[in-house]
Amino acid sequence: MDFDHFDLALLDALQRDCRVPAEILGSRIGLSATAVQRRIRRLREDGAIAAEVAVLGPVDPSLVTVIVDVALKQGGTAAIDCFRRATQARTEVQQCWYVTGEYDFVLVVLARGIAEFERFTREVLDANVARFRSTVVLDEVKRSLRIPLRRDPPV
Repeated sequence: MDFDHFDLALLDALQRDCRVPAEILGSRIGLSATAVQRRIRRLREDGAIAAEVAVLGPVDPSLVTVIVDVALKQGGTAAIDCFRRATQARTEVQQCWYVTGEYDFVLVVLARGIAEFERFTREVLDANVARFRSTVVLDEVKRSLRIPLRRDPPV
């Protein structure tokens, strides 16, 4: 996708707060409210805006975050795709990355206590998992979903 400086300014502003009205966004970046609405619609249709959601703060003290490194026994498209589908189907898996290096996948898992996490490991980390390493998060220092955007000066 090719973004101009208005698109980048809109995307940056929407990452901070997607509830800001088009009139206010337009006044901040130098566009009319109608132009802002048109651009936002196009950004949604083009997939630049994948979702607009509420990011929750700590709502349940029993929730634990666990970072899990997973090494598969065998690689190949079928095994990798099978593991991808298994993680995509589980709501406990907040994030999943297919990575290079010693492990094949890195997961961020959110569970209601260690017992639920242990149950998750038995159900998802199945026969094709050679080994996994779990790291329990003690304190969330920073969490962000913002993507840094390149900004060219206005033409």
